[in-house]
Amino acid sequence: MGMNTIDAKTLKKAFLAGAQGLEAKKEWINELNVFPVPDGDTGTNMTMTIMAAAKEVAALEEPTMDTLAKAISSGSLRGARGNSGVILSQLFRGFTKEIKTVDVITTTVLADAFVRATETAYKAVMKPKEGTILTVAKGMAEKALELAPETEDIIAFAKGVIEYGDYVLSQTPEMLPILKQAGVVDSGGQGLIQVMKGALDGLLGREVEVPVESAGPRVEIGSSELDTADIRFGYCTEFIINVEKKYEDSDELEFKAYLESIGDSIVVVSDDDVVKVHVHTNDPGLAIQKALTYGSLSKMKIDNMREEHHEKLIKEAEKLAARQAEERAKEKEKEAAGKTEERKSYGFIAVSIGEGFGEIFRGIGTDYLIEGGQTMNPSTEDMLTAIEQVNADTIFILPNNSNIILAANQAAELAEDKEIIVIPSRTVPQGITAIINFVPELSVEENKEVMTREMSKVKTGQITYAVRNTMIEDKEIKEGDIMGIGDQGIVAVGQSVEGTALDTLRAMMDDTSELVTVYYGAEVKEEEAETFLEKAKEVLKDCEAELQFGGQPIYYYLISVE
Repeated sequence: MGMNTIDAKTLKKAFLAGAQGLEAKKEWINELNVFPVPDGDTGTNMTMTIMAAAKEVAALEEPTMDTLAKAISSGSLRGARGNSGVILSQLFRGFTKEIKTVDVITTTVLADAFVRATETAYKAVMKPKEGTILTVAKGMAEKALELAPETEDIIAFAKGVIEYGDYVLSQTPEMLPILKQAGVVDSGGQGLIQVMKGALDGLLGREVEVPVESAGPRVEIGSSELDTADIRFGYCTEFIINVEKKYEDSDELEFKAYLESIGDSIVVVSDDDVVKVHVHTNDPGLAIQKALTYGSLSKMKIDNMREEHHEKLIKEAEKLAARQAEERAKEKEKEAAGKTEERKSYGFIAVSIGEGFGEIFRGIGTDYLIEGGQTMNPSTEDMLTAIEQVNADTIFILPNNSNIILAANQAAELAEDKEIIVIPSRTVPQGITAIINFVPELSVEENKEVMTREMSKVKTGQITYAVRNTMIEDKEIKEGDIMGIGDQGIVAVGQSVEGTALDTLRAMMDDTSELVTVYYGAEVKEEEAETFLEKAKEVLKDCEAELQFGGQPIYYYLISVE
C-alpha cells in the first residue's frame, strides 16, 4: 500500500529517524574528511546540529506542521556547528518555510520544499563550491521536481530522490580533484544522504525513540550516549588491494555484497589497479580472505572499536565535566559584571583556543571569549549566548577559524537589539591583528574595512599531527606524521615537530615579511620553543621575531608572519 501524504506526526517520526540515521554513521562520515587533522569533523558537526533540532522536535507531543517546522528550523539554526552544520541548518530552514503552511505533505509539496531548501542553503554561502553537500542537495531537488508529476507515492518518490542523490554524491570526486586524489566522496554530502535514508526508514515504519534529554550534554560529547554493547560490529578494518587479476564492475559489486553480509560502514573505492577498502565487522579475517582472492594486500589496519569507544567515553566525560564547570563559572562572572556594567558603544567576542591566547585576547580588549576553535567548533547558540553577555551597542565577532565563520554570520542574523559585525578571521593570529587595528574614533564600517584589510596581511602556519592516512596535493601523509598547514593547504610534512615547523616557516617567508610571531602550544615546553625560535632566526634573516605562549591544544605551534 502506497503513502500519498505525510501528516505532522509522520514527519516528526521521519525527522527523528533521519537524525538517528546520521548519528549512527557520524564516525564513518568523519573518516571521509580529506584533511587528516584532529578537529571537529563533518560527521560530528552535522550530528550535533541535527540533534539540537531533534531535542525540540521530540518535545512536541501533539505536533502541527507549523510547530514542527519551527522546532526543526529554530533548533538546527541555533545548534549549528561548523560549515557543514550551518549548511544543513539552512537546508532545514528552507524546507520548513515551504511545509509550515500545509496540513499534509504530498510529493509536489516535497519537491517544492527540496527546491526552497537548496536555494536557501546556496544563498547562505558566499562562494558556493560544487562537489559538496550543496551539489548533492541540488541534485536531489532537481530529481524531486522531475518525479513529483509522475507519482503520488511518497515512498517511491523518496527512493528515487535518494537513489539520484547517491549518484550525485558518487560524482563529487570528479568535481573536486582533492576528493578524487584522496579516494573519497564529499563528507557533507554523505551526511545529507544519511539523513535522507534515515528519514525514509522512519516513513517505512521503523520505530525511533529520541528522548528530549538526548540532545543535551550527552549529545555534545559525541558518541558517549551509546553503550559499548551498541556497537554491532567491533573491528574497524582497512586495507588496500593491489589487484593482480581481472577486476571489473561486477567483481566490485560481488565484493561489496560480501562485505555487507559480514559488516557495515562499507567503503570500496577502485582506482586503476588499487582498491581501497573500509569495513566494520566482527571477523576481519573473513574480509581479508575474500580480498586476497583479488590480489595482495597492503596498509592493513584493524582497530577494536569497543575498546576505543570505552576509552573515549571516559575522556569525553572528564572533558565535559570540566567544560561545564568552566562555563558555569564564566556565566556567574558575566552575570555579576552585567549588573553594574554600563552599556558601551563597542564590544568584542573572540573564539580562542588556549590559556595563553585567552590572556592575549583579554589584554587587547576582548569582552567575551568562546572556547572552541578547531577541536570543538562552537555553535550558533554559543555565539548568541556570548552576544547576550556583552553589554554594547555594536559587537565585533572574531571567529578565528574558517569553519566557524558561517555560524557567526548565522548568529548575527538571529541576534536582536545589537548591531553584530562579523570580521571573517580564519586564524587566531588574524583575529589578534584585527582587534589591535580597531580605532574607536572611526565608524563601524570604517573599522570593519580596516580590521579586515589588516588581518588579510597575516599569514598563518599551523603545526599538528595527522590522524589518518591520506594523499593531498601529491603529498602522501601517514597517520602520526607532523604537518605544516598554511593558509592555502598543507605546505610541509615530516617526522619531527621542529623540522616540519622550520620547513613551514620557510614556505611562508617572502621579501615583504617583517614580523614573525611563534605561539607555542600546551604540549610544547618553553625551553623547546625558545630553542626552535633560535633556529628559526636563521630562516628569518632581518625579520623581527617574537615568542608567545598560546597554550593551544592539538597544534604544537601557530606561526604568524606579517
